[in-house]
Amino acid sequence: MAVIHRTVVTPTKLELLTSWLPSRPWYHGGAGEPELAKAGGFRLDDPEGEVGIEFVVVTDASGPHPTTYLVPLTYRGAPLDGAEHALVGTMEHGVLGRRWAYDGCHDPVLVAQLSALIEGRVQAQDQNISDVPDREVIAAYTGEGSISADFTATDDQEGTALTTPQGTALRLHRVLQPAPDGTSLSAQQAIGHLTGSWQMPDGTRVRGAFAVLHTDTRA
Repeated sequence: MAVIHRTVVTPTKLELLTSWLPSRPWYHGGAGEPELAKAGGFRLDDPEGEVGIEFVVVTDASGPHPTTYLVPLTYRGAPLDGAEHALVGTMEHGVLGRRWAYDGCHDPVLVAQLSALIEGRVQAQDQNISDVPDREVIAAYTGEGSISADFTATDDQEGTALTTPQGTALRLHRVLQPAPDGTSLSAQQAIGHLTGSWQMPDGTRVRGAFAVLHTDTRA
């Protein structure tokens, strides 16, 4: 079980993301600096207890219309070999010391736990309170057998595609869109999907698809 410490982190996660988000192909903001606010998210536990796993939802108000992004992050006590391209930045944690924050789509620990979440083998955890499940995060899986965690991550203008040599494709929706029933057409046609909720700038809560899983290269 991950323990959430009440302490100071420097720079903050929002400060890290303000610098990093504009470098992503799926970022929809303009030339100015993002104006980020926390909108939601959840955590997953690392079975080994070494890696922090957090799915952060932030809303950027810098453009003509607010845009909400899903940013999976991992926090490590040492650099992840071969993942220099996925480094979001480093932080000083008041309890744990220096932490390396990575785009979690490129971290095998997060990908394995995300697969387990979609299969229903693990439970999403509250973003801010230790040992409290997040019941608003809902997974569905109609496939057969276990989902391979041997994914390769590729970013594009639509989001992040995680694909396996066997043809499985897991699409993470980096730009979140509310859906009346919490899913989308692509999620309804998939063999697995993950939905969650977040807060809009006006204070209302909405639901939408976070990720969808297909058995071919559609995403």
